[in-house]
Amino acid sequence: MGEPTMRSARIAAAVSFAAYVAVIVGANWMIGHVGTPIPGAHVLPVGFGLEAPSGVYLAALAFVARDVLQRVGGARAGVAAILVGAGISALVAGAHLAFASGATFLLSETCDFAIYTPLQRRSFPLAVLASGVVGDLVDSTVFLTLAGIPLAVALPGQLLGKLWVMLLGGLLAAWIRRYPLFAAPTRSLSTVGTTA
Repeated sequence: MGEPTMRSARIAAAVSFAAYVAVIVGANWMIGHVGTPIPGAHVLPVGFGLEAPSGVYLAALAFVARDVLQRVGGARAGVAAILVGAGISALVAGAHLAFASGATFLLSETCDFAIYTPLQRRSFPLAVLASGVVGDLVDSTVFLTLAGIPLAVALPGQLLGKLWVMLLGGLLAAWIRRYPLFAAPTRSLSTVGTTA
């Protein structure tokens, strides 16, 4: 498949940046508009009789988008995407939800640095899955608390809903690992070759 070029790295970074921002904004919008209303959110079923804030389906995809962005664009690009996503979320979902979301994503990004960054050198799919599971626990508890959504009502469903989507994300990570741009340990735009 050939060595990745600077152009392909820029395209991958731009697409993953846009995807990360989109899932942050989309998840926040869904929480306020899609599903059955509860205090502070709207919920959807996630299986086994549990419900979760409706944004769970998109928020879980954020972990995969974040890890791909970190791999091709670097950690700073991930933080920038969170800030952009929180800013846009304030316009479409309100300042309170945007703050809860932005603070939570930044916290889970910190956890991600501790887990994903060292693991991805050995196994990209394992790194995506492991960082997602830990991020899920931290992210879910902190987000629901900051957003004022009752933990007793939403936490079990939030954890289960994210787990379903993260398992799919692990499969997606294994599939994209076949491509040279994602095959080597941490690549950023400054480390990708410039051959055309």
